[in-house]
Amino acid sequence: MGSGGARNRSGPQTDPTSGRSDRRGYTLTALPSEGYQGDVPGFPLQPIVLFNEYFDGLGKDRVKVKERDDGETESFRERETDVWNEAWSTPQACAWSMQSWRWPIIGEYCRLKTVIEFDPAASAALVGQLHRYRDQIGLTPAGLKDNGWAIAVDEVAAKAASKSSGGSARPESQSSSRSRMAMVKTNGA
Repeated sequence: MGSGGARNRSGPQTDPTSGRSDRRGYTLTALPSEGYQGDVPGFPLQPIVLFNEYFDGLGKDRVKVKERDDGETESFRERETDVWNEAWSTPQACAWSMQSWRWPIIGEYCRLKTVIEFDPAASAALVGQLHRYRDQIGLTPAGLKDNGWAIAVDEVAAKAASKSSGGSARPESQSSSRSRMAMVKTNGA
């Protein structure tokens, strides 16, 4: 067993707005909030083949039969491809597009998600693994931080919405804490 050294998620999360992060040059890569607009690469994994298993015969002549299920195999592949395309519409896909080494991992995530969708009684271990994949490819808030990513705020759209509605981009009840603070002068301080 290894000892010492930094470990993933060991200690407090790095705060990109802290002075220490500024001194170290730590910044998060901004991902566009509108998602990835480029070409979606082909699904990187080989098709999975599904089978039907049943017992045929009676008594001592009973045997287990395993037959290929082309209908289920096709349905599975279609859903797997849909999940792949959905994943590639996210802001994180902008970073993935430049890291082709991640594509098989993203494919494994899509396959596992499809397996769990096809089998609602899937084990807790599979569901836990799905969450680990989401972290690894940046589909959770913790995963975004671990990968050094942040989803950028679409300020242009917010200003356009503000102008079209005639109000401010941020309602008064949600104004920043700095704008709600007032400078107070005290004697002798």
